[in-house]
Amino acid sequence: MNKSRLHSLQQPMRSGALSRTLLATSAILVLANSSFAQPSEQKLKRLKSELIASVESRSKLTQEMVDSIFSFGELGFQEFETSKYVTGILEENGFAIERGVSGMPTAWVARWGSGKPVISFGTDIDGIPKASQKPGVAYHDPIVAGAPGHGEGHNSGQAVNVVAALALKDLMEREKMPGTLMLWPGVAEEQLGSKAFFVRAGLFEDVDMVFFTHVADRLAVSWGDAYGSGLVSVEYTFNGKAAHGAGAPWLGKSALDAVELMNTAWNFRREHLRLPYRLHYVITNGGDQPNVVPSLASVWYYYRELDYDHIKRLFDIGEVMASSAAAMTDTQVSSRILGAAWPRHFNKVIAQTMHNNIEQVGLPKWSSDDVALAVGLQKEMDFKPDPNRGPYSGVVGLRTDLGPLQGPIQGPRLGGGSDDIGDVAWNVPTVTLGFPANFSTGGGGHHWSSAVAMATPIAHKGSAAGAKVIAMTALDFLLDPTKVQASWDYFNKEQTADVTYTNFVRETDEPAIHLNKRIMSEYREEMRKFYYDPSKYDTYLEQLGIDYPTVRAENP
Repeated sequence: MNKSRLHSLQQPMRSGALSRTLLATSAILVLANSSFAQPSEQKLKRLKSELIASVESRSKLTQEMVDSIFSFGELGFQEFETSKYVTGILEENGFAIERGVSGMPTAWVARWGSGKPVISFGTDIDGIPKASQKPGVAYHDPIVAGAPGHGEGHNSGQAVNVVAALALKDLMEREKMPGTLMLWPGVAEEQLGSKAFFVRAGLFEDVDMVFFTHVADRLAVSWGDAYGSGLVSVEYTFNGKAAHGAGAPWLGKSALDAVELMNTAWNFRREHLRLPYRLHYVITNGGDQPNVVPSLASVWYYYRELDYDHIKRLFDIGEVMASSAAAMTDTQVSSRILGAAWPRHFNKVIAQTMHNNIEQVGLPKWSSDDVALAVGLQKEMDFKPDPNRGPYSGVVGLRTDLGPLQGPIQGPRLGGGSDDIGDVAWNVPTVTLGFPANFSTGGGGHHWSSAVAMATPIAHKGSAAGAKVIAMTALDFLLDPTKVQASWDYFNKEQTADVTYTNFVRETDEPAIHLNKRIMSEYREEMRKFYYDPSKYDTYLEQLGIDYPTVRAENP
């Protein structure tokens, strides 16, 4: 008999709609009884102008943070240099730091201030395998061949949040403004490995709203159901019995056979799944050597769909397939959820408020060198126009338009990428600000080409623009408790009225902090030679000796 330890997903979390309503109501009562007076429109405009000036005065810090984190190039769960660097800056500026949260050595929470509202800033920090790339060079030229790098641009978000928080802190201290600022990193986002665990640990139970930031090619924010899919990430491990592969194979019980039978079953099942599904797997352990029947083998699956019920359905089918493969091979199987991501839904009230500030800030002023880098790389990548991507595909340089306030995705949804900010967004009012620190390259993302701009003036200016928007939007909510109430009204009455959040992560699952350890141990010492040293060099481009921009002669 197969003694499988496959577990069912846990029950809905205890923090239901009632507790969320009580949390919001208590926050509003605290704010309403505060002695801090809501300023006039004229004073609010002046305070926002001061925030903009404060962010601009920290342009050197913005550049140094963007460049330093880029140079670390760390993968998920191995972001040790990044976390040490960012928490050091925050600690020096009076933030209280809690390290190692939720059982993750590279996770932390930074807090400053007191009272309500509690406004939380989050952003991802991990890189991409094999994405090492010299910044400002419009063709493939790795800093360390084969090493990881910031091929999505997660190095820029901490500059956005930290600079915004420091500007707000100065203003709040001077104006004796109540409120708490909370900052945290999206650890291992590329593995969808942290945020569901953060939710399970209760990191957001006292938070009134979350402003998440993510690198993009323009300033934009949206509300409602977002593009993409949710997922659950599961690794199945089969245990069998070793034997001599030639001398006595009949004595063995092959764990690898079980893995391959499970994969074969899924590949036949694909025809009978809904169109929006996505299913990917890698064999993480296929045995040691051919002449030994593998006694241990593992396979790692991503199950993606548009909503919880359909994701759960894929997971349930996977459990049946795993247990059946184990039964057919006389092996045993266990499962471990490595990560999860609910489909994203963002808050309308926060998005509307943020969009107003986007319009006030506007896009950075791109230089001719910035545009030349973009054009050169787009030519290098042979980026073709695509009507599905609108006017900003092909060789078009940098965007010059602000993103519209995007509402819920309309029409048929066929799924796509995932982001575990969705788990946070179903527990507290949340939005994601896209800020213009990168541009479309035609490389499809998760690629060395997405790293080209990420330690250049494009990233520096785009991150500063994002910091201005974040700081100004936080100020709107710090000064107006009715906006906080309205965001929770939308959350309770519209977003979660008919949906109960259920965390895919089970009580038995622990963060997969082993992931990427081998890769980083292979490359870290060589990468360390190229860490940015701001005490010696003005920019990382200067340290690397790069003329900005560097493009092929035929791609001016």
